[in-house]
Amino acid sequence: MRMTWPIGCKAVSTWFSMNSIKRHAGLLFILPGLMGFVLFYLLPFMVSVWYSFMSRPAGGEFVGLSNYIDLLQSPAYRLGLRNTLVFMGLSVPLNMILSLVAAMLIKNTGRFKPHFVLIFLIPLVIPSGAMVFFWRMFFSSDGFLNNILSSLGFEGVNWLNSEYSMFTLLIIFVWKNLGFNLVLFLSGLSNVPKEYYEAAKTDGAGVLRTTISITLPCLMPITVIVLLMSIINSFKVFREVYLLMGAYPNHSVYMLQHFMNNNFFSLNYPRLTSATTLLSAAMAVITWGLIWLERKASHD
Repeated sequence: MRMTWPIGCKAVSTWFSMNSIKRHAGLLFILPGLMGFVLFYLLPFMVSVWYSFMSRPAGGEFVGLSNYIDLLQSPAYRLGLRNTLVFMGLSVPLNMILSLVAAMLIKNTGRFKPHFVLIFLIPLVIPSGAMVFFWRMFFSSDGFLNNILSSLGFEGVNWLNSEYSMFTLLIIFVWKNLGFNLVLFLSGLSNVPKEYYEAAKTDGAGVLRTTISITLPCLMPITVIVLLMSIINSFKVFREVYLLMGAYPNHSVYMLQHFMNNNFFSLNYPRLTSATTLLSAAMAVITWGLIWLERKASHD
């Protein structure tokens, strides 16, 4: 005997089935990306963490924290860590300050605003090979910059292999990443209510007072995001350093990435995995802290 549903029950059944589809639709959409993340990122990372506690990857013995103690005692690691922290301490604030100043200047340029933004974004789309070729021709011993110095009566400088290499690296980093931060700051400036500036102008507040009391507090959420992205981008500078200065550059620009890259080629996996685990843990803590600050700033 065929069972028939009353009209009311059928409607309820249809409603529940549609809601079930809606609830699981999002999961179905993210499932391919989630599987790829777990398979190609999370699982290899967990294996890497496990190897950091082993004497060697194949047939090794569990050695506890011995690899980490050996890592922290390595002069090469301490040099790379120090230079990385110095570079981040110089490049991140410099890039953020310059991009904020540029965004505030460009904000009121009227119809020329898109043109200025496009100029600053050009470095982001230039291929690394072409960019490295340009900077090598500019900073090499017989390059454009040294020719200018020679014509002015100054002695040329080995910009790519001397104590000035950090200065060269800072210029390249800011040149490449300023446009990205500029766009983020422009989006934040466009969300500041104009009424705030009008009220401040009525009260007789100057540009400096307006910037300190209105612009900077309103930009706090986007500033946290820019800070996080600048820290992440500071680790990506290794590609340019490697192509310009090689695997063993001047000691002033020997970064953590050089240390890990050289240990990879020498097949020293215990030291390599220990270094990557510590770096990942540090980045996770920094990211969590900045996200917490961003949420706190947004709620305040």
